[in-house]
Amino acid sequence: MADDSLGGADDEFREMLAKFLSGEGELDPSKLAGAAGLPTDPLMVARLMGQLQKAMNANADGVDWQLARDEAGRIAAQGSIRSSGAELDQLRQALNVAALWLDEATSITQLTSEPTLMTRADWARLTLPVWTQLAEPVATSIADSLTTVLDEQMPEELKGMVANAGQLMRSLGGTLFSMQLGHVVGQLSAEVVSGGDIGIPLLPGRDDHDVQAALIPQNLAAFGAGLDIAPDQVQLYLAVRELAHARLFRHARWLRLHLISAITDYAKGIRIDTERIESLAAEFDPANPESLREALTSGALIPPKSDAQVAALGRLETTLALIDGWVDVVTASATARLPRADAIAETVRRRRAAGGPAESAFSTLVGLELRPRRLREAAAFWRAVEDAVGAEQRDALWAHPDLLPGSDDIDDPSRVIASLSGTADASADALDQALSDLLADDGGARPVEGAPGEAPDEPPGPDEPTA
Repeated sequence: MADDSLGGADDEFREMLAKFLSGEGELDPSKLAGAAGLPTDPLMVARLMGQLQKAMNANADGVDWQLARDEAGRIAAQGSIRSSGAELDQLRQALNVAALWLDEATSITQLTSEPTLMTRADWARLTLPVWTQLAEPVATSIADSLTTVLDEQMPEELKGMVANAGQLMRSLGGTLFSMQLGHVVGQLSAEVVSGGDIGIPLLPGRDDHDVQAALIPQNLAAFGAGLDIAPDQVQLYLAVRELAHARLFRHARWLRLHLISAITDYAKGIRIDTERIESLAAEFDPANPESLREALTSGALIPPKSDAQVAALGRLETTLALIDGWVDVVTASATARLPRADAIAETVRRRRAAGGPAESAFSTLVGLELRPRRLREAAAFWRAVEDAVGAEQRDALWAHPDLLPGSDDIDDPSRVIASLSGTADASADALDQALSDLLADDGGARPVEGAPGEAPDEPPGPDEPTA
């Protein structure tokens, strides 16, 4: 409740916002939706205004994660179609064959949970907790910066109003961010073909050390529709790639937390340029919101990266490249029987390098592109290591973060090869011993990847059963 000593200033501010949210203000609400990167169709604008009105009345703090979940699920359900029983059976068979082929290409053992087939809505619902974890630091930074601007830059005579408006603006800003995040994740659900398609494991397994492999049949069919390649070859290739990605993260149990922690630490260092916000507010023309949209979607509000962020980003990009490069090499070896495997592989690489509209939008929300920039170089590194010392020694480098190659190793793999082959100096002996000790603890879980009959972790989605 507003303090009466404010002389009604808080009520006046709320009345001004209420007029805008009801469409009575000078700014067209659809312009706000467009500036935020949301669709400007009447239904979306009405939803946005309704949620903002609700936030103004509730005066909650921060991002409304339930709203993000609801919005993601709503968008994911749009355009969703049911795959036929025959299509699902074919994909299950592809996963079974993929598991057998992978056994020949890598020493990393099979998964302990059965791969699943899921709908777009299932993917959005199950992955949103990770997206939330990645996006929250940026959302907090934006809210804090806006509050700082209000507190420091308002004229003295308006300080009383700002004292109460700050909380209100955090609530409205959090709601807008929630709508953006839900919209982006909903869009991504129509683009990804598997659980590991983004590059990080987004689906929870049975426990903290498990990874859930999954295919999205509707999106997989769309991926292959534009290629002059037999559908069963596309299915097999993408099934092998998904299982390879999931196997890697189950084997390297430290890798998931390592990646997510690096991303969130980077995001926590993001600061919003308050001077740019002030300038934007002073120059904003309600009749022409394009400048606001450009500022919000181009990253112009985020100052240049600090030295620490640049270093962290370099390490993160190297790790992402090593992951995708390893998956590429193992998948290529496992799918050598497929006549068009090279063509499918090149399509995957180009798709990952370009990214889709939703992924670009998410890079704005998080301030980070989750795409490897040195994928081809990393793949060449893994091939060189395999050619020199074999697949088992190649895969052993994932046993511990201290053993993971760096950017210099990608450029010149000779040091790593020397260490693994025993031709390095005596200091390599300690490394080899540490590696042996780490490999001795394999967990002992029974592999069931690709095996039929096991109950899935999650209930079937509304459109398709699990594998």
